[in-house]
Amino acid sequence: MSLPPCFADRREAGQYLGRRLAELGFARAAGGEPALVLALPRGGVPVASEVARAIGGTLDILLVRKIGAPGYPELALGAVVEGDASGRDPHTVVNDDPWARRAMESGAFDAERGRQLGEICRRQQHYRQGRPVAAMAGRCVIVVDDGVATGATMRVALGAVRMAGAAQVVAAVPVGSPEGLATLRDAADEVVCLNTPANFGAVGSFYLDFTQTSDDEAMALLREAGCASTQPRFAAWQRDDAPFRNGPAVR
Repeated sequence: MSLPPCFADRREAGQYLGRRLAELGFARAAGGEPALVLALPRGGVPVASEVARAIGGTLDILLVRKIGAPGYPELALGAVVEGDASGRDPHTVVNDDPWARRAMESGAFDAERGRQLGEICRRQQHYRQGRPVAAMAGRCVIVVDDGVATGATMRVALGAVRMAGAAQVVAAVPVGSPEGLATLRDAADEVVCLNTPANFGAVGSFYLDFTQTSDDEAMALLREAGCASTQPRFAAWQRDDAPFRNGPAVR
């Protein structure tokens, strides 16, 4: 499969990535369970929506938040990933470095983790009306982003998917740095990347349009894909399960 020098935008990148995953055998077989395609929001959503369409997968998002150092929010001390519908708790990763150890000893790490869990809850409400991500145990789970630079966020996400009991853990991106992709090899059963340039630079340099994906755009794509967790709760009720179908229960 020949690739353009640059992807027009994230959706085009997702179309190419979806074709590649289909070629590798990840397309849904007749009667088989579809792969769970988890986008890292927000930039991963347009890519993942096209991947899910190409392979007949189920689209959802996986919420990951960096835990920054006090006064230096861009300095990552670790990260936290939401739990899933099986009841698994959020998964926290702590970096093995002096900054993280000092933050753990002072309590600053736990305080920032609490703030980031609050942001995860806010985003769960926004994207899924408070529902957790779909249960992953026993499934093929493909984690998708618009690119990999250092690999830190993707690596944490893959670790959480593994801990949730996924049968197969796959990282899939349109473009990535050789160094960043190398850090994913132990976390995933398979790493799929279309373009691994020796002189990487930045993810955005491989897209003609790398405009930030908005919450509204991400939500629209999730609804367009029929993502069950974005539907109003009453839309998921079965006819026989609708509340008060025969009047309220008498106790």
